[in-house]
Amino acid sequence: MAIDKQEVIQRESPEIEAYKLGLLESAKSLADQGVTLPTQQVAGMSGLQQAALDQATSGIGGYQPYLEEAGYTIGDAQKVFAPEAVTEFLNPYQQAVQDEIDRSFDIQLRNANLQAAGSPGGPSAFGGSRAGIEALEIGRNRGDALAKALATGFDAASQRQLATGEALSQLGLRQAALGETTQNLGQQSQGFLFDLGKQQQAQQQAELEAQRQSEMSQLYEPYQRLSFLSDIYKGAPSTQQTISASTSPSVSPAQTILGLGIGGLSAFAGAKEAGLFG
Repeated sequence: MAIDKQEVIQRESPEIEAYKLGLLESAKSLADQGVTLPTQQVAGMSGLQQAALDQATSGIGGYQPYLEEAGYTIGDAQKVFAPEAVTEFLNPYQQAVQDEIDRSFDIQLRNANLQAAGSPGGPSAFGGSRAGIEALEIGRNRGDALAKALATGFDAASQRQLATGEALSQLGLRQAALGETTQNLGQQSQGFLFDLGKQQQAQQQAELEAQRQSEMSQLYEPYQRLSFLSDIYKGAPSTQQTISASTSPSVSPAQTILGLGIGGLSAFAGAKEAGLFG
């Protein structure tokens, strides 16, 4: 009795199998080659940044000359405020004023003496006493006038001294402030220049990154292409093949003849005599 067997084999079309085998070969070849990644690059300082640094370096201590000058000026102011320095501010005509006062009172005294000498009878005891009193009065007035003139001149000199000292002090402070302002303005200018340089540096860095990304894309393009093809092949249809086979058990000649009946026996005997079964 024969036995039938069926075996179902799921297979893709030969074309798809060939494509996939080629895909595997390409992937293996790429994997064996390896990948050398492009070096990560950092943009250096831009020209503006370097210029800002150079200016900042050369400008260090740029305020020092102003401070030194301010120190000299304030030192002069301190000298001016010294008590003994008031004489430097006296009116240069102060002595001339005093001389004029002396001359005026000398004339008064001489006239008084002449008047006393020219009186009838010449200088009497009474007249001499009167002349002496008048001379004392003139002398006192002279002293008062000289003292007033000197005091007025001293007061004026003191005011000029004070004004000069204050002016020098203010000038020294302005000189120091000018140095600080110059330094601050320089730093602001350098900072602005450096910020502009940073924008240049950022642009250069962006260009380097874009170049690196482009190189990376070129390196990975074959792998992406293989992945794309792999995704396509995954959706390719497959086919089914059915293989059928029949098998029967082996029988001896005697069993076959028995199945043929009497006629078969005669045939079997003749065949045996003929040497067909040994």
